[in-house]
Amino acid sequence: MTASSSRRVTSNQSGIHDDLQARVLRYRDTDFRKPPAIHSRKAFDTLNAIRAAHRGIPVILDSGCGTGDSTRALAERYPDHLVIGIDRSFARLTREREPLPANAKLVRGNLMDIYPMMAGDSWQLARHYLLYPNPYPKAAHLTRRWHASPVFPSILALGGMIELRTNWRIYAEEFAHALTVYNCEASLEEVLAVSNPLTPFERKYHASGHRLWRVVARNP
Repeated sequence: MTASSSRRVTSNQSGIHDDLQARVLRYRDTDFRKPPAIHSRKAFDTLNAIRAAHRGIPVILDSGCGTGDSTRALAERYPDHLVIGIDRSFARLTREREPLPANAKLVRGNLMDIYPMMAGDSWQLARHYLLYPNPYPKAAHLTRRWHASPVFPSILALGGMIELRTNWRIYAEEFAHALTVYNCEASLEEVLAVSNPLTPFERKYHASGHRLWRVVARNP
């Protein structure tokens, strides 16, 4: 493949997963009790220290930020916000880059642990971005998708404007449908013009001719 070519998502699903509604309802109505790992507690201590050092500044979360390109772009777009990028990959986070803006911070952490701790500590976000998460396109992997995972209630408890971007329409449709279970009105639209890609994935997918989708909702 060339530098501007990437594989399209292939799946044995042709539409929204048959079990999505039941899965979202199950996790909505039960508490997620899995204790966080020690390294996740340390990461959360780091996050709380960052928040304390920027107290009073609205927070934007860039979940699964990868190399931090999107965190930089968001920090430049919202200079009056603290933008925190979280990713579990040490290699991606430590990749050589230009210095980040002062209002951008990168933290290594497992979001499956971080989300419930944030929600339990009453974090409130101004905006939350989930940019091109792993789609886990096999039907058997439904619960690996954020909207069908047990931490989805914690994600929504963080409030603010939430935006998902993906190159797989079914993922966007499922995410929008899951939001309706929580009485969140979501808009789903195709991203037709990408003049300033937020992530390397968005740049690559756009260059490869993929159709890109965006879901935006205001959490209640």
